[in-house]
Amino acid sequence: MPIKIHPTAIIDPKAELDSSVEVGAYSIIGAGVKVGADTRISSHVVLKGPTVIGKNNQIFQFSSLGEQPQDKKYAGEPTTLEVGDNNTIREFCTFNRGTIQDQGKTSIGNDNWIMAYVHIAHDCAIGNNTILANNSSLAGHVDIHDYAILGGFTLIHQFCKVGAHVITAVGSVVFKDVPPYVTASGYDAQPHGINAEGLKRRGFTPITITQIKRAYKALYRNSLTLEEAKLELAEMQKSCAEIKLLTEFLSTSNRGIIR
Repeated sequence: MPIKIHPTAIIDPKAELDSSVEVGAYSIIGAGVKVGADTRISSHVVLKGPTVIGKNNQIFQFSSLGEQPQDKKYAGEPTTLEVGDNNTIREFCTFNRGTIQDQGKTSIGNDNWIMAYVHIAHDCAIGNNTILANNSSLAGHVDIHDYAILGGFTLIHQFCKVGAHVITAVGSVVFKDVPPYVTASGYDAQPHGINAEGLKRRGFTPITITQIKRAYKALYRNSLTLEEAKLELAEMQKSCAEIKLLTEFLSTSNRGIIR
């Protein structure tokens, strides 16, 4: 049976690794790190705790997960990084732990595809089934909802939210919240219709996609104020449950939306 932990890897006695975990050459796993079954850690990876990594993840070489937050207020508090199951984390990614000024943790859900050089700062929350393309960078306290796709070199300002099923173009710079279903691009990022192709791939019916397009027009094309658009969307959601995702997002937006 092949050796699962390379002899050059350094693993702290206070780390907890499932017996099925693979660790490559020269990787370093610190105290307070817990790694679930069938996770594969390539060479030259650094994991610091407190960090919990779930099952069946693949972490490629030269990634650094669980390092202390890049926040000048941080004073050594035992904050955490939590990574779910079935995530692919490519080369040179950096995920920082949280701060006590927020929830004290950075979290990544399940089934995410995170490409090379992605930075996820302190207190970010990543949902499930997202794609973060090469060199995407998230400042602190950013929320990325399920099925969102960030194009390469997308930059997200601190405290912003990116809604479910959003897609951003390469090189987008986001300073405000991006509502669900929207396609965004530019610096500052602007809305450019809905992510219709993504919705088709996820099984949304043509009727539902048409209703979401109508909601987008109410929000962006019908010369309504934001409050007027919210009222119209509230009526639309009575006949299309998927629009509720929009109305709930708008009701919790603190930074305002791209518009």
